[in-house]
Amino acid sequence: MIHFILMISITIMALAIGVCAWRLVKGPSLPDRVAALDTIGINLLAMVAVLSVFLETQAFIEIILLIGILSFIGTTAFARYIERGVVLEHGNDQDCR
Repeated sequence: MIHFILMISITIMALAIGVCAWRLVKGPSLPDRVAALDTIGINLLAMVAVLSVFLETQAFIEIILLIGILSFIGTTAFARYIERGVVLEHGNDQDCR
């Protein structure tokens, strides 16, 4: 019974990733696309976690952490780009002190 529920949840998350991919391509604005990309990362992370439970293994823990870190860094970089127009600022480090 638990395997059936896990398969249904993986299917629903795969459908959610598909819908978010559609939003990523057709999003009317850049913030919509960034939100869709972040949601894809979260759904992918959850899908790997459910797959790990389904296969009864802990081998995917590093992959889950890696997806979470990359998703966070990507979302932060895009948010900074939307806010300031650049991701990395080139300036004099002495001005920051």
